[in-house]
Amino acid sequence: MQWRALVLGLVLLRLGLHGVLWLVFGLGPSMGFYQRFPLSFGFQRLRAPDGPESPALGPAGRPGPSGGPSGPSWLQPPVTGAAAAGRRRAPRRPEPGVCGPAHWGYVLGGRGRGRDEYEKRYSGAFPPQLRAQMRDLARGMFVFGYDNYMAHAFPQDELNPIHCRGRGPDRGDPSNLNINDVLGNYSLTLVDALDTLASCPKSFVSSCPQVNLKTGVPPDSNNETCTAGAGSLLVEFGILSRLLGDSTFEWVARRAVKALWNLRSNDTGLLGNVVNIQTGRWVGKQSGLGAGLDSFYEYLLKSYILFGEKEDLEMFNAAYRSIQNYLRRGREACNEGEGDPPLYVNVNMFSGQLMNTWIDSLQAFFPGLQVLIGDVEDAICLHAFYYAIWKRYGALPERYNWQLQAPDVLFYPLRPELVESTYLLYQATKNPFYLHVGMDILQSLEKYTKVKCGYATLHHVIDKSKEDRMESFFLSETCKYLYLLFDEENPVHKSGTKYMFTTEGHIVSVDKHLRESPWKEFFSEDGGQDQEGKSVHRPKSPELKVINSSSNCNRVPDERRYSLPLKSIYMRQIDQMVGLI
Repeated sequence: MQWRALVLGLVLLRLGLHGVLWLVFGLGPSMGFYQRFPLSFGFQRLRAPDGPESPALGPAGRPGPSGGPSGPSWLQPPVTGAAAAGRRRAPRRPEPGVCGPAHWGYVLGGRGRGRDEYEKRYSGAFPPQLRAQMRDLARGMFVFGYDNYMAHAFPQDELNPIHCRGRGPDRGDPSNLNINDVLGNYSLTLVDALDTLASCPKSFVSSCPQVNLKTGVPPDSNNETCTAGAGSLLVEFGILSRLLGDSTFEWVARRAVKALWNLRSNDTGLLGNVVNIQTGRWVGKQSGLGAGLDSFYEYLLKSYILFGEKEDLEMFNAAYRSIQNYLRRGREACNEGEGDPPLYVNVNMFSGQLMNTWIDSLQAFFPGLQVLIGDVEDAICLHAFYYAIWKRYGALPERYNWQLQAPDVLFYPLRPELVESTYLLYQATKNPFYLHVGMDILQSLEKYTKVKCGYATLHHVIDKSKEDRMESFFLSETCKYLYLLFDEENPVHKSGTKYMFTTEGHIVSVDKHLRESPWKEFFSEDGGQDQEGKSVHRPKSPELKVINSSSNCNRVPDERRYSLPLKSIYMRQIDQMVGLI
């Protein structure tokens, strides 16, 4: 009996020591972020190099009251009204030196003051030889996919890379919108990839109504369309109008945008994701940043960048304000403070209340859009969340449930949005962290999606089973952004000409002549014309400004060039929140 008592005593002593380590240093395993326990295991304590100890963070990485965490703050309704406006219009700026490498590398839990695993992996220069190797790998990826398309699929729209044959529209089943919304027997992959060929020496899918170019929408047609499908024509149609000197194309595109804009909620300023084009009633009342809405917001900003129309900027600023007030959850600042990392959720357009707990892969474009408006700090955080999901699965599931820490929709069709944001964040910061991200993505694509005649859609991001389809945006966007990320000497970067990418990844020159309206009445400031009837030249448009953002690009100091863009403690927090560690 004595030996049993001795063994039992040793076991209890060991458990007691582990309990102390859990509570003091956060060395024990996490019990999960969203489970309600009376005690919080796996939390971490932070201390600045020369500052006071921060409060203990709960399992989701945020301070929790005694008695346990209350679930992720993303589940809680946002603060709106004057309090929210005041809080975000006057963001607190960091003290000098607070973002230095020593501060970021200092994490307790037995790791000491030295560089932790995140700094060891990601910080520091990216060797030129490795960069050239990744550039060549990206070029080889494009060439392999393109050559196989031309050999086995052209002139059909897409390549089936597993069986090495072409794919066109499903004529036997016109209701097959997954195929027929995109494919139309016009060699889609070749057309989509033409400018990738030039730069390498997005494709939204929606249930859009069918339109007869002579008679309009057929009586028996689907009368519902997504906001992005109807409201993302302005860039291409505007360019066409201004090159031809014919206002028709831009006018009809603007009329569609304004019609959607006028349907937004009077209370929240938000739009839904599906509308009936005949009645003007919202069929889908979900407001988010992903499928159905993504490129609508994108083109409000990009139309202003190209054409300088004041109303485009005003609409974008108002939309961004509503997004920040109702969709953004988590802590106020990306790289400082306590609480969950910033995340944009799906809400009801009328009430602003949470509708579900998933985000989709198309939303990964949004950090890139935030780069264009100078909200780089917020972009860093949102990008890090999507990258953590990629690290866990080697791909982005079409939908990811952030409460369950698991995919809701498991396929990955080789989408480009995360790569696009990675490329734009690198261009904004020149931080080699994003080259490491690009390398991870490139190697995952080579490892999990390459097949006999190209690159295949992942049917299941966990078991890595495949579907026999290579969508056109893989060559026109995914490969393009990966190649440009690693090719610093590319003419796109060195020619001295300013370029912008359309939502489909096509390169457009930002030409001052596009900011001159060649017609008289439709888009002048006062809706009229000058006294002599000549073309009206636009006055200088207002400077682009960020509304309701927590930061701007001036807050990324030079000292962070070779440090982690996001403090390692926050990176670890995000990795924990997606179940990576």
